[in-house]
Amino acid sequence: MNEKFKVLSNGAKMPSIGFGTYKSGSGDETARIVKCALDTGYRQIDTASFYGNEVGVGKGIKDSGVNRKEIFLVTKLWNNDHGYEKTIKAFNESLEKLQVEYIDLYLIHWPNKLNSETWRAFEYLYEIGKVKAIGVCNFKVGHLEELRKSAKIMPMVNQIEVHPLSSKNDMLNYCNKNNIQLVAWSPIMRGKIFSNEVMMNLSEKYKKTIAQIALRWHIQRGIIPIPKSSNEERIKENLDIFDFELAKEDMKVIDSLNEGDNVSVSGIPENTTYLDLK
Repeated sequence: MNEKFKVLSNGAKMPSIGFGTYKSGSGDETARIVKCALDTGYRQIDTASFYGNEVGVGKGIKDSGVNRKEIFLVTKLWNNDHGYEKTIKAFNESLEKLQVEYIDLYLIHWPNKLNSETWRAFEYLYEIGKVKAIGVCNFKVGHLEELRKSAKIMPMVNQIEVHPLSSKNDMLNYCNKNNIQLVAWSPIMRGKIFSNEVMMNLSEKYKKTIAQIALRWHIQRGIIPIPKSSNEERIKENLDIFDFELAKEDMKVIDSLNEGDNVSVSGIPENTTYLDLK
């Protein structure tokens, strides 16, 4: 089995680790780190209209010289662009900023009361080939079940916050049963995991960085992590996670760090709505 890809419900191959670009800096800085990531070997780049860096991401992709077909590009629809027509308009704006002809994965960034209407636009974009896969972010089981009532195509991906202190076991089980790929944002807790004694001990045992241990834990659970760094050496290290395997007992040790689904390293945007479903 090739660990470096996950196959989505529609057969699309998604790299099993991505490169995150949230708060990546100015356009030139974003372009620099995206090019660095692609030069290093990343083939999944994750951005969002909310990040305000799609132009920089597009420039980084162009500057890298990597064939567009080799890159799995992800972007997201922001909260104030929900609704059928507004979704189409926002999508086309993202295409223009990214300087590409299609998106590999388009995600609803946060659940919204207009999910059904918005998702209809997602299905249309998928059906005409402008998007190779469609999915959601930050959806709970209730949001997914509500969407199921009107969806012709169920989300292929759900991207949520996952890390050793919030392992999201129930969501992982739900996604596995429903053929939805789980993707983890903040998989290394924006560096806050680095002071954890358990992770420090495992780092010493495996002669790998704490970030590599955490990312490997995600991979072995079948979750796609999308770490972010602007440091060239760390960008390289975070990709170097396919030459070792965590023992079952060490996976259980990391699992024991779980403090619950509500443990978060970031706040929810103030204008996020419709998040009250379980």
